[in-house]
Amino acid sequence: MNEWWCIEKATVDDAETILEIQHQAYRGEAALYGDVTLPPQVETVDDLKAAFATHVILKGVSNGTIVGSVRGQEANGTCHIGRLVVTPAYQGKGLGAALLAAIEKTFPHIRRFELFTGHKSLKNLGLYARRGYVEFRRQPDADNVTLIFLEKRLDPRLENPTYPSRDGSQGS
Repeated sequence: MNEWWCIEKATVDDAETILEIQHQAYRGEAALYGDVTLPPQVETVDDLKAAFATHVILKGVSNGTIVGSVRGQEANGTCHIGRLVVTPAYQGKGLGAALLAAIEKTFPHIRRFELFTGHKSLKNLGLYARRGYVEFRRQPDADNVTLIFLEKRLDPRLENPTYPSRDGSQGS
């Protein structure tokens, strides 16, 4: 795969751009569920700026432009991953998988990662499955959305864990 982006730690100065990408990326999800009030769609710049105090936020950058982002937060031995977003022009090209792998590597001492998505978000579910995430819980939410919670547990005996690649083989 030709990687034409880099992944870096985001700063609070990136908040407006990341939020713009988040809103673009979640428009499809909002349409899929018929709900423009999904939390990622109504998050404000101030909300995102506040998240920098409690989360590690990474950004994907291509030619000096932010094109994706992901957040991670450790709690009780688990890294909770959220707001994995990629600008529409870069979707389906591996950046989402790269961001997911990067946030996992940001927490090298963590052996359990957790995230969730809606039941209709088949592309997201496919990405997460390819990256080794498995469903462990479903939770009905408002407006007939069922949240699917997925986890990835790493074998503590592995010093350098490998992750399933797009074709199912093991890669890093």
